[in-house]
Amino acid sequence: MRYLEADYQGEEILTARKGALGLIALNRPRVLNSLSHDMVVDFGKALDAFEVDPQVAAVLVTGEGDRGLCAGGDIRMFYESGKAGDGKASAFLRAEYRLNARIARYAKPYIVVMDGITMGGGVGISSHGSHRIVTETTKLAMPETGIGFFPDIGASFLLSRAPGELGTWMALTGEAINGADAISAGFADWFVPQERIAELLGKLAKLPLPALGQTIASTIRDHTVDGPTGLFCEGRQLIDRCFAFDQVEEIVAALDRETTELATRTLTTMRAKSPTSLKVTLRMLREARSSPDLETCLEREFAGTLQVVKVPDFYEGIRAAIIDKDRNPTWSPARLEDVAQESVEAFFAARDERLFG
Repeated sequence: MRYLEADYQGEEILTARKGALGLIALNRPRVLNSLSHDMVVDFGKALDAFEVDPQVAAVLVTGEGDRGLCAGGDIRMFYESGKAGDGKASAFLRAEYRLNARIARYAKPYIVVMDGITMGGGVGISSHGSHRIVTETTKLAMPETGIGFFPDIGASFLLSRAPGELGTWMALTGEAINGADAISAGFADWFVPQERIAELLGKLAKLPLPALGQTIASTIRDHTVDGPTGLFCEGRQLIDRCFAFDQVEEIVAALDRETTELATRTLTTMRAKSPTSLKVTLRMLREARSSPDLETCLEREFAGTLQVVKVPDFYEGIRAAIIDKDRNPTWSPARLEDVAQESVEAFFAARDERLFG
């Protein structure tokens, strides 16, 4: 949403400067600002330019349109590239993951407004930032297990460091959470009502260069309110109890022993996901817990994506969600107990291709 009037330039990535703020806006509103390869490249170039600009004290990231920040990466392109074997999907992910790492290590404050839909790749360009704002419209999710994939963009790093087992629940169910829950899970920092965002950003843009970098947090805090109650407030104990296991079958069995509506709904949701994806995702999260940094997790995820395009569930998941839109995928195998251990291990095999170093 356009909160600040400025002389934006560009096409799918718009840039401008307002006071001491460097502005980056995702500009594909018809497809919920889904990321293309060119957008990722141009986003990185904008970060480079603002980082060395002495007149820019901080970067602000928003999404054009009124539906959300970003719905993720261009899944249709990934689907078509995987089938064609043309390497475009791998090139996109390489650029995207490097951008995620760049955002996490960015030298200047990185402010992002995560209103509306913020999913998949949208989480990657927001939750790795330093100043993350949510509103009452925020719907954040990593829904990859529903398309035969696994949470990527460094999500294994973020999810594995969420309090208790909140990240495990998010990863395996793929369910959208609100702004309050995003803060509880460590994916965001502040809740600002949408009607106050323009006022907040206007004040930031008016701060002189030296003061902006020093007072961003306090200025944002002055505009925050207590967010609405989220699912995690009432469901935390059940989630921690049922999702503490290292095998998906044990998690399912634990949920099956519960009698609450949340447990029943969660179990129904998980049973609709790709069994292979569930097992790969849980393994990704557990390995991420002992990983020293984001880059290690991104390397592991990148290696896993090279296997995704070799198995049928990804193509079936995209067919059901994007191509035919029947929302009725036929997973192969269809049951958790039929997923061979070697099928999971293939996602963690050493690869020659690397992201860093």
